[in-house]
Amino acid sequence: MVAAAHFLCGTCWKEFPAGWRARESHCNATGHQRPAYECDTCPHHFNSQHACNPHMGAKGHFGDYSDDDEDWECRDDDCWDTFASEADRDAHEHDDHDFCGDCDRYFDNANNLRMHLNSRTHRSDTLACPLCKRDFVSATGLAHHLERGACPRAPNLDRMGVYRLVRELDPHHWFTNRVVEYTKATYTADENTWNGSGYECSKCYREFRSLNSLNQHLWSGTHDESLYHCQSGRCGRQFKTFGAVCNHLESESCGAMSYDQVQKYMHSVVSSGRLLTAY
Repeated sequence: MVAAAHFLCGTCWKEFPAGWRARESHCNATGHQRPAYECDTCPHHFNSQHACNPHMGAKGHFGDYSDDDEDWECRDDDCWDTFASEADRDAHEHDDHDFCGDCDRYFDNANNLRMHLNSRTHRSDTLACPLCKRDFVSATGLAHHLERGACPRAPNLDRMGVYRLVRELDPHHWFTNRVVEYTKATYTADENTWNGSGYECSKCYREFRSLNSLNQHLWSGTHDESLYHCQSGRCGRQFKTFGAVCNHLESESCGAMSYDQVQKYMHSVVSSGRLLTAY
């Protein structure tokens, strides 16, 4: 097996397996130069330009330095691809390398990169609570804000109020389940739930250190009926809160909707004018 060629410093002949950017940093710091007759594209270098030109011609490695057709090089050190536009270059880096060039950061997988690109780092606040005007970067954040009664202008609004609103705007049940009549289950634990080592939930048998923690668990809706579902027929996941289904759809894990489509749908929900009557 032939070893891969490395970029070299033309002055001290140090090798740079990490790529040409590492070599450029070295040269900038030391005042050294790249090899005089190096290929415009790959690490190969020659004793004369006369020897270098046939190689570049055969491989199509002649650089294009015209101002009218600037090449955008992939910023992955081991990739030689170039693109006609910055957008094409960025899409390639996202799809092929799970790489965010703006942050100079690689991700373990495409989903982690997608979550990063959809985070506050790359998106400005796009959704505002119509009641308190607080800004949120995603539909999930706004949904949780409303369902938890965290809005100071609507402290009594909860997930049931949000559910009634979404159900009115979803006559074909794309997201909401067909519940004939929903009655929120209410459970209140007492000292009889102590089992000798903790306060035990009679539904899931989870133990809690305090009675208050157990009651918060019971009141949280953990054991309530699922009110929402993923609209993808191939997915079938069920959700108890609107925030949870928004988070699932924003992840684009099942391809039911794109991140931007979820934001548009949430905008239609909060701008419907019915929010004030939802609780």
